[in-house]
Amino acid sequence: MQMTTVLGLVIGIGGIVVGNMLEGGHLGSLVQFAAGLIVFGGTFGATILSNRSEDLKLALSYLKQIFNGNETAERNLIATEIIQSAQTARRESILALEKNLPKMRDPFMRNVYRFAIDGVDPEVLRRIFEEEITVNERRKLAAAKVWMDAGGFAPTIGIIGAVLGLISVMTHIADTTMLGRGIAVAFVATIYGVGAANLIFIPIANKLKSLIRFRSETEEMILEGALAVASGLNPYLIEQKMRSFTAEVAASP
Repeated sequence: MQMTTVLGLVIGIGGIVVGNMLEGGHLGSLVQFAAGLIVFGGTFGATILSNRSEDLKLALSYLKQIFNGNETAERNLIATEIIQSAQTARRESILALEKNLPKMRDPFMRNVYRFAIDGVDPEVLRRIFEEEITVNERRKLAAAKVWMDAGGFAPTIGIIGAVLGLISVMTHIADTTMLGRGIAVAFVATIYGVGAANLIFIPIANKLKSLIRFRSETEEMILEGALAVASGLNPYLIEQKMRSFTAEVAASP
């Protein structure tokens, strides 16, 4: 589990709620259905309108990764598989890796090694899969853009909610009951818009960008490993090459 995601949400939202209570506010005063409907309905509507359906689906599918993903452990396991494949190729031949293809945990790795085993020219192999890595990263970043768009729309929709609340206030200025309700919707809508953007949507987008870049680096590691195995490089040197990728993981927060 990505504990930084959970901690970030708990500390960020919890800090605001607890701070409001310490200032004498009440949790109930922050719960306004009308304000929530305006802000989140408007934000989601604008976000859906701004993006392709494929990108929207991808954005939702990647959302679970910021909670459940463990990319560091995954990269370490892949690096171990690459080292083992180098040892097998050195001990027998690269053709001996063909029987291990179905056992490889990563689909991208299976694809790269299939071409390497077939004897595709290393330069051609590098060119093809570097382009694939770039295209995959660009496609995945479109999913992060969906959440960044939501973060851009939410504060503005919050202002719209505030204006609508003030219109209600001015329309019923003689009715003290409606007056208080309208002011509450106005201020809470602003809080919802700014808070959702800066505590949820934009952080999710940034986290996804980080995970996508990390995955691209893992794919680069796979490609470098396959090329090294295909060229007959000593397994100890390949292990050292893999350490250059996993060492960055160990040094990262």
